[in-house]
Amino acid sequence: MGVSVSMLASGSRGNCAMVASECTRILVDAGISCRDTYKRMKSLGDDPHSLSAILITHEHSDHVYGLATLAKKLRIPVFMTGATHQAWARAMRDQKGEKPQLEKFERFESGHRFQVGDIEVKPFTIPHDAADPVGFTFRAEGIKVGFVTDLGYVPASVRDHLRGCDLLVMESNHDLEMLRVGPYPWAVKQRVMSRVGHLSNEALADFLINDYDNSATFVVLAHLSEQNNHPEIARREAEKALAARGGLFNNRVLLAAQSESLAPIRL
Repeated sequence: MGVSVSMLASGSRGNCAMVASECTRILVDAGISCRDTYKRMKSLGDDPHSLSAILITHEHSDHVYGLATLAKKLRIPVFMTGATHQAWARAMRDQKGEKPQLEKFERFESGHRFQVGDIEVKPFTIPHDAADPVGFTFRAEGIKVGFVTDLGYVPASVRDHLRGCDLLVMESNHDLEMLRVGPYPWAVKQRVMSRVGHLSNEALADFLINDYDNSATFVVLAHLSEQNNHPEIARREAEKALAARGGLFNNRVLLAAQSESLAPIRL
């Protein structure tokens, strides 16, 4: 089978993806309901009970909405940083004020590699307004996958982690002009545009032109805003940037969507 990446859902209303090798399946974030996660996995021919672990990037609801139910049903390890786990547990207190319990909680630290089955995971810090947000790289069978969304800008440390990826999942959240004239309150617009907010089409294009090493066969645009972006605008900006690097014919630009899964990308 090799290595595959399945984008089950991506956007402001919920994020969930799967990275799989021959014998290991990792769910990255659990931002849609357990029912929808099951439904979307099955629509792609995958059995949710084959999952090996769940990895969480940060505690915002569009990344953890279905976590408690999924963890209870599947009884598989859930990996989070300590700060992310604490923030999630505080937010998920029940009416009695009791924090939820994860049967198989596994703590990791940003910058320290760990192994899930035959997949090596390297978490790294990203700039976002959460307790301890991370991106990931995954290595298996000689393939490297980079996965980074929910970041206000691309610092040098993140650029270094993303070098040499065969597949790159990268945020392309908003078009700056659409955001400026859109319906969001000004305070929300400022937060989105800040250095701990979300990456714009323009910022991603700048990364692709100036800092991307042009190694990936596929570039997946993720976490697109339904209010402040349009898939074809995001695609156009990314393809234009890749063409400026002479990489358009070496990279296939794909778009992850909120309402439907993207067919598995196989490497």
